[in-house]
Amino acid sequence: MQIQGSSALVTGGASGLGLATARALAAEGAVVTILDLPSSAGAEIADELGGVFSPGDVTSAEDAAAAARAAQDAAPLRIVVNCAGIAPPAKVLDREGNPAVLADFERIVRINLVGTFNVLSQAAAVIAKNDPIEGGDRGVIVNTASVAAFDGQIGQPAYSASKGGVHAMTLPVARELARYAIRVCTIAPGIMETPMLMGLPQEAQDSLGTQVPYPARLGRPDEYASLVRQTVENGYLNGETIRLDGAIRMAPK
Repeated sequence: MQIQGSSALVTGGASGLGLATARALAAEGAVVTILDLPSSAGAEIADELGGVFSPGDVTSAEDAAAAARAAQDAAPLRIVVNCAGIAPPAKVLDREGNPAVLADFERIVRINLVGTFNVLSQAAAVIAKNDPIEGGDRGVIVNTASVAAFDGQIGQPAYSASKGGVHAMTLPVARELARYAIRVCTIAPGIMETPMLMGLPQEAQDSLGTQVPYPARLGRPDEYASLVRQTVENGYLNGETIRLDGAIRMAPK
């Protein structure tokens, strides 16, 4: 799959892993469409990259469809990267032993899992109608899970469930979309330098970094973006979830 000249739709592209991905794909010659909240810096980032900003919510079928159309209007849509997500803690029982607020659990799953499926399905409907490039490919969809899908910590039942769902649907979606020559992969990042983690005190960041076997540091967004690019370009990579975590296995807490 050739990045140059293709249209790429990146959710959550105004910050963190999505921003790094949007910049990396634009640097390789893709026309990048950013789907992010209207309150985000998406418009400024899209202007910086010479791309398109499609404000919206990943859980809205209408917003996802509009973003896919906007990307297709800019150039043939062939690359989709789902980076939008949230990670607030949500225990089963609070300190007083009260049960979790169900709406909090549902919100995390809706944004991280349902939102990912929503965008990939709306985008796949567009990609499937495009002519294949030389070699037969029509497109590549890269989703974002987390090591929490496998090593969920205390306070992460909703987040782990949502990211576990992203991992679990990778293979069946890849198998289904194979008939359209659309590959589907997932990246499961470890402890990354996201805006949330970078807001912690330096001592806390250093402590988290030392938990990683090697290299003993937080992962960088550009390393995630590099793996996205490699996934797009490697035509035999399909139906796989790749951990990007420095060999860390998360402790219970």
